[in-house]
Amino acid sequence: MKWSAVLPLLVFIPFAHANAQKTEYPVTVDNCGTPLTIDKRPEKAVFHDINMTEMAFALGLQDSITGVTGITGWYKMSPDFQKTLGDIPELAPKYPTLETLIASDADFFFAGWNYGMKLGGDVTPESLKPYGIDTLVLTESCIHARKLSDEAKMDLLYDDVRKLGVIFDKQDEAEALIEDWQTRVNAIPTNNQTQQSSAPKVFLFDSGEDKPFTAGKFAMPNAMIQAAGGRNVTDNMETSWARTSWEHVANENPDVIILLDYQTANGAESLKRFLEQHPLMKHTNAVKAQRYVKLRYEQLTPGPANIVAIEKLSNAFYPQ
Repeated sequence: MKWSAVLPLLVFIPFAHANAQKTEYPVTVDNCGTPLTIDKRPEKAVFHDINMTEMAFALGLQDSITGVTGITGWYKMSPDFQKTLGDIPELAPKYPTLETLIASDADFFFAGWNYGMKLGGDVTPESLKPYGIDTLVLTESCIHARKLSDEAKMDLLYDDVRKLGVIFDKQDEAEALIEDWQTRVNAIPTNNQTQQSSAPKVFLFDSGEDKPFTAGKFAMPNAMIQAAGGRNVTDNMETSWARTSWEHVANENPDVIILLDYQTANGAESLKRFLEQHPLMKHTNAVKAQRYVKLRYEQLTPGPANIVAIEKLSNAFYPQ
């Protein structure tokens, strides 16, 4: 399909605030470089993962959600999340099958590559379309499907919320949220003021003993660390989430280490103990000074919890 054929239908997301209004269907949004046309407001949506579900909650979409997937298979729900979820069922604890989504009678699925879908897998936008299920792909995950040139920015969160606002006729609500988030991020004292040479070096430790799983150039934490006034020591990785070597991390000698807390038996405390016994990492500035920041999964993947997490990171990078 040529772009010129669909341009009149496209919703140009960056200018949504200037034209905030009731959505008139059909509406088309960019979807990892491909136009996605929604014929009517989704009524039976499925949201994958806790971070994408929290985007839906922030827009008040509970009445339009028929189910969620990919939460309890990896981590515990917080009491607040459970309360907001109410009686909305979890259709699959990890990745949903094609049969699960079809049986739910869903008309919309918000997921991503390696966030509920796998390239070449059974559940993809193409496999769901014949069953009347439109799929919005999480922008952060687009790197797995096509090359990107720009590193991760906070627009990964803002633009996906704008798209949901357009798709679900919640444009005003979406813009109000984004404006509040931008105000809070811009109010961080170190934001846009720290020289790269003096910024604290930061390493995110998700998991892995032989090789650490961490955030690269295109992952949300890269944008968050920058917004908080730090530098991600794995920003040379031309991907989002992937593995690196302990030799590389130790050579970078991070000043602060973010521990991803899955709130399970292998949570942040387990990661901390591992680092303090590691032959290379125990000599780094961060481990010697015990400079750790514990953040939950939903705080480090694109979602509303990113904003509080950036504020927490800034306070850790530049303690008063």
